[in-house]
This record gives sequence, C-alpha cells and structure tokens, in this order.
Amino acid sequence: MGSVTRAALDQKLALAKRCSHEGVMAGAKAAVVATVAAAIPTLASVRMLPWARTNLNPTAQALIISTAAGMAYFIVADKTVLASARKNSLYASNRPNRTT
Repeated sequence: MGSVTRAALDQKLALAKRCSHEGVMAGAKAAVVATVAAAIPTLASVRMLPWARTNLNPTAQALIISTAAGMAYFIVADKTVLASARKNSLYASNRPNRTT
C-alpha cells in the first residue's frame, strides 16, 4: 500500500463535499414536495371531517406535516449520497491505476 498524497486527499474531500451537497439539495426538494403533499390533505380533513376537527389541534397538524417532510428529506438525501458514492466508487475502480 503506497503513501497517499495531499492532492489525492484534497480530491477525495472535494468529491465527498460535492456528494453531500447533491444529497442536501435533493433532500430539500423532496421535503418541499412532501410538505405540500402532506399539508393539503391534512388541512382539508381538519375542515371537512368532524373527527379530525375535534382531535387534530394545530400542533398535531404541524407534527403530521413536518414528520412527512423530515422523512422525505432524510430518505432522499441518503439515497442520493449512496448513489453518488457508488457511482464514484465505480469510476475510481475503472480508472487506470497510476503509481508514482
């Protein structure tokens, strides 16, 4: 096993930052979609259904909506980071091995 150069470490760090940034952006987009998708039926049911009107106070409504957004964020961000890492891992394994 050879020594690792500073340039190689900097390249790996830049790649990791890019992967995590892609995950954050994809997760944020998914969270926005999930917020809208959860808010519409939650707020509509509170207005239309007597049971929901009685039992779902504003805190419960916010909890339902924010839970859906949080789950979407973490699931999509995780999948994006893993897919990016897998792609970069395959790229690194197919690259010719240069030894200096």
